[in-house]
Amino acid sequence: MTKEEVLAHVKGVAEAPSVYAGLKNVAEEYLASVGTAKEKDEAKKLIAALKECVCSIDDVIPFFDSEKAKDVFGAEQAAAMSKKAHEVKAAGGDTCFCPACTNGKFVLDHQDLLLN
Repeated sequence: MTKEEVLAHVKGVAEAPSVYAGLKNVAEEYLASVGTAKEKDEAKKLIAALKECVCSIDDVIPFFDSEKAKDVFGAEQAAAMSKKAHEVKAAGGDTCFCPACTNGKFVLDHQDLLLN
């Protein structure tokens, strides 16, 4: 694993359609800091934000199964997302399958490369 691979996943977080604005900003600030004196401090902020924002599959299943999800996504899309979430869990997955969460989980799993 290389730092460049982890950086690609940080970029994936920032560009994910499912990312919320606050996390997007933190990821972009980290990417802008790479190679500067602020990089380690920005990496710590990014890691903290990812720990707060990356959802477990057990967190998203109740939402995708809810009436709120039907209101947000429409009944058909909510049902598809619920089905996918249950499939991920059945296959042993522990993290939400959206691009923001999957990229964020990858970064968290390799955070040591951002702190060196």
